[in-house]
Amino acid sequence: MTDEQMADDWERALAPGAPPGGAPQGPAARPLDAIDRDILRILQTDGRASIRSVAERVHVSRANAYARINRLIDDGVIRGFSARVNHERAGQGASAYITLKIVQNSWRTVRKQLQALPGAAHIALVSGDFDVLLLVHTPDNRTLRELVLTKLQAIPEVLSTRTLLVFEETDLDPDH
Repeated sequence: MTDEQMADDWERALAPGAPPGGAPQGPAARPLDAIDRDILRILQTDGRASIRSVAERVHVSRANAYARINRLIDDGVIRGFSARVNHERAGQGASAYITLKIVQNSWRTVRKQLQALPGAAHIALVSGDFDVLLLVHTPDNRTLRELVLTKLQAIPEVLSTRTLLVFEETDLDPDH
């Protein structure tokens, strides 16, 4: 997929009435101030931090912290809250990044099919030598092999794949 085609997809996704799951929609993002950035850093480090704790750490009232967090959620800056999982300890001992070359203009169709894959953790439309980067976690290499050979390569719009095994991974601290 060429850069021009990706830009066309982006413009279509931004158009009024564009389907959900495309590019971010709505009004332009409001600028974040230092307090907003501090709140984000705290919540990235500890998504379970209480409003009271956040308010105390950024030196604002609880009402102000609550309003700011809700605004960050409403504006789409905060997309949700989740746990950081040790996939190996959770029975997902094999991880891989899989690159895909896809048929031009098939991104939306392919994305829907990739989202339904068991173990799919992250999907990105990218530029360069391939079109899509997919991160998957599976119980073992046999399951990973089946995912690639029987599920991914069965998607008609997928032209080719390349699998990069993850030997070790480390979540980065948001402060770094």
